[in-house]
Amino acid sequence: MRFFNVPTAVLQLFVLLILASPTTACTKQEKCNLLRFLAGLSRDGGLATSWHDSSTDCCEWEGITCNGDGAVTEVSLASRGLEGRISPSLADLTSLLHVNLSYNSFSGGLPPELMSSRSIIVLDVSFCQLNGPLPELPSLVTHWPLQVLNISSNQFSSEFPSATWKMMKNLITLNASNNSFTGQIPSSLCLGSPSLSLFDLCYNQLSGDIPTTLGDCSKLKVLKVGHNNLSGTLPVEIFCATSLEYLSFPNNALQGELDGAHIVKLGNLLTLDLGGNSFSGNIPESIDQLWRLEELHLGSNKMSGELPSTLSNCTHLKTIDLKINNFSGDLGNINFSSLQSLKYLDLIRNNLSGIVPESIYSCSNLTALRLSDNHFHGEISLRIGNLKHLSFLSLSQNSFTNIKKALHAIKSCRNISTLLIGRNFMNEAMPQDETIDGFQNLQCLAMEWCSLTGRIPIWLSKLRNLKILVLLSNRLTGPMPRWINSLNHLFRLDISNNSLTGKIPMTLMEMPMLKSDKPAIYLDPSLLDLPIYVDSANGKLQYRMGSAWPKVLNLGNNKFTGVIPQEISHLKALLYLNLSFNNFYGEIPQSIGSLTILQRLDLSNNHLTGEIPATLEILHFLSEFNISNNNLEGPIPTTGQLSTFQASSFNGNPKLCGPMLINHCDSVEAPPISIISVKECSTKVIFAIAFGLFFGVGVLYDQLVLFRYFG
Repeated sequence: MRFFNVPTAVLQLFVLLILASPTTACTKQEKCNLLRFLAGLSRDGGLATSWHDSSTDCCEWEGITCNGDGAVTEVSLASRGLEGRISPSLADLTSLLHVNLSYNSFSGGLPPELMSSRSIIVLDVSFCQLNGPLPELPSLVTHWPLQVLNISSNQFSSEFPSATWKMMKNLITLNASNNSFTGQIPSSLCLGSPSLSLFDLCYNQLSGDIPTTLGDCSKLKVLKVGHNNLSGTLPVEIFCATSLEYLSFPNNALQGELDGAHIVKLGNLLTLDLGGNSFSGNIPESIDQLWRLEELHLGSNKMSGELPSTLSNCTHLKTIDLKINNFSGDLGNINFSSLQSLKYLDLIRNNLSGIVPESIYSCSNLTALRLSDNHFHGEISLRIGNLKHLSFLSLSQNSFTNIKKALHAIKSCRNISTLLIGRNFMNEAMPQDETIDGFQNLQCLAMEWCSLTGRIPIWLSKLRNLKILVLLSNRLTGPMPRWINSLNHLFRLDISNNSLTGKIPMTLMEMPMLKSDKPAIYLDPSLLDLPIYVDSANGKLQYRMGSAWPKVLNLGNNKFTGVIPQEISHLKALLYLNLSFNNFYGEIPQSIGSLTILQRLDLSNNHLTGEIPATLEILHFLSEFNISNNNLEGPIPTTGQLSTFQASSFNGNPKLCGPMLINHCDSVEAPPISIISVKECSTKVIFAIAFGLFFGVGVLYDQLVLFRYFG
């Protein structure tokens, strides 16, 4: 027999591995407890395949880990598609330390036995659709071993427990966010759990004041209670929790001023998020003593005054969010060149004035810059081209001038994907310069409400990645360019409220993204580094994700003429079609009925004739419909979607009849059917236009569109 010469070290390692391996299979009782858990499931995600094999050691079952004595120490079954109830039998596993059942679809509540287990130290049931109240634990035991409890993103309701935490002496992490808990933040939390390091109750329905006892959490690093109904002030005692690195109370009803004398105690703070409240007063000059600060969120409050120059000393800042406040003064007192880590600067809707300081263009890592809705003036510096990482730029609603220079400067920002510059450059000429050839990555371009003159420029045809183009409320003239269908990714086009002329080009009926009604992610997630605020007929809307944008074609309030082409039916992906306030004539195409997902249709204030096509009745998703002020005739359909709209959708058509109009069809003699040639119709249109011009009739159309301006 031949023997291999095995090194001694390898033999020793082999022996150690054997000794370290479990020598004892799990007990019958351990296996029974696991099978009881399995029996409580209505869907087991395939666990029964391995777990029901009685000949197999349960320590070898999927998701089960044992110690050397064969006792179960871990149950890890995250994202397994499990359904049913969580059996309390897991708590009978006396050596169980870690339980992870997250991202499943359980029903019912959380068994109190799991929280009060004598062994479990980590319990994660997040994203499990659990409901009901969170159980209060009995006070017979002085403390439980639980260290980490994650019950976030479930459907728990009722009051958030208060007495339970008095027995959780070892608790380090408590995440109960994204539920429906009511009541107040427990005042005894830190007294009962002195080791608490992370506490997250955001996205619930908590109310009342912030308890002053949170300042007793000497080891607390993360405190997140945003998106609740908290009121009152930020107690000064909270600044005694000097280990805090993340302090977050956004979107509550808090008020008061930031106490500069106390805030400096939080020298370890990395993130301060108090946005979406009613805080007032100034940003304290002592803000620079938070020398580690990386994120400052004070947006959507009632703060005012000038921005402190000491902000320049917070050299680790990556995010400055001061949007929607009343800050005023010149931005030049901040030396942005010292903020080399800055990525996001959001100052929308304040009262800042002056010129944009040159030092901003030294922030070489800047990704998103929003200065819109302030009082800045002057020209855009050529130095903006230094911002090589800039992808989101919003300068709208200021008083900037020289749009040609601005576009030539901004095109050097090769990564720019969102450019919002509307409500500036008033009464200037739309640049026709074909050397505007940058913007390779531009996906969203808004130049609205500028009163720009000239034609739609051909350089737009080079923006091959463009997905949103908004040119509404300018003074553009000439025809719709035939190259429009070369923008293969364009799915939102708004050129309303201009003076464009001619017929709708057939190439517009060949827009690839408007023809496809298949679901698609319209914008890359990286596009919207900041949310876009849009004024709409229903108030202000906020868009962050690309897939939220509806597909829109808005040609309203121009001087287009001709008939509405039957080929409009190709644009099956449209959710909103507006052809109102133009000079279209002829009949409403029957083919519009093919736009089966259409939600808003406006054909009002044209010269359309004939009857309402019966095919429009099958547009079941229509929520807005307007064909008023045309020359339509005949009965309004009374059985489909059109019968749900008010008279205002049909007014101004004297020959229409229907139950919602003064003219009821049973009291009006049906007009004789006549066929009008396109030539005869054109003659009538020309006469109608001349007649209108003679009397100087002008219409100021407050259009029913999403876009009034971008921010």
